[in-house]
Amino acid sequence: MVMLAPSGQNHPHKLRQLYAPFLGLAEHSRRVIGTVAGSFAREDRRYTIPRFTFLGPGDGGAQRRIGLFALLHGDEPAGAAALLRWLQTLADRPALAAGYDLVCYPLCNPTGYEDGTRCSRAGLDLNREFWRNSAAPEISILEGELRTQQFDGVIALHADDTSDGLYGYAHGRVFNENLLLPALRASERVLPRDRRAVIDGFAASEGIIADCFPGVLAPPPDQQPQPFEVIFETPAVMPLDKQVEAAQTALHAMLAAHRGFIAHAQYL
Repeated sequence: MVMLAPSGQNHPHKLRQLYAPFLGLAEHSRRVIGTVAGSFAREDRRYTIPRFTFLGPGDGGAQRRIGLFALLHGDEPAGAAALLRWLQTLADRPALAAGYDLVCYPLCNPTGYEDGTRCSRAGLDLNREFWRNSAAPEISILEGELRTQQFDGVIALHADDTSDGLYGYAHGRVFNENLLLPALRASERVLPRDRRAVIDGFAASEGIIADCFPGVLAPPPDQQPQPFEVIFETPAVMPLDKQVEAAQTALHAMLAAHRGFIAHAQYL
């Protein structure tokens, strides 16, 4: 098992505080592997983008790999907390993830998180930089992961401070109906769904938006076959613990829905 980072002075206390419970889980669970996706220098410090992989038990077929990403915006901590709680649950009940390897990136924007800002310290909204020849080191690291890991699905967790309910985006009608809709139905037992006709500037129906901004985190455009792609948003105005519970509930629902979708698809 690879330790995420040394605990010396290179990493500010706020970052160590976020890493610590993930590292503790990796130390105590043989199914959680803690590694580093990459690192970069900013001013006089070196920052890392951590990677925690949950190795689910086999289910008789090929393991499917899903990438889960949080804190692309440094002021949206609910996603990282939801990933931690989900990994803790799976470590206790690994059968819930049978057939899956879940690769979690809880801190995609370390300087933004340290500063408590949406953007990175370079002033970039990282979730507008993907596959646009960005010079941002965070994007280079994450694009490298998206290419080399060859995920079967990609899920990005966000929190929207302009919404008072849950909503999301999935690439294509099939995944909207088979992954995102079950996630919204399950998580709205915790928080309400945003049912406005326009959300974040996009046409919406029952909490599902029809499009998203260019440059958001997404699979490589040339990957074949294309993996599923889901963005799940919690309302940042709601209590953090409720956002975390809703996001974790959505992750459980999406995994179960994907398993059922794959099982059904093989007979089509």
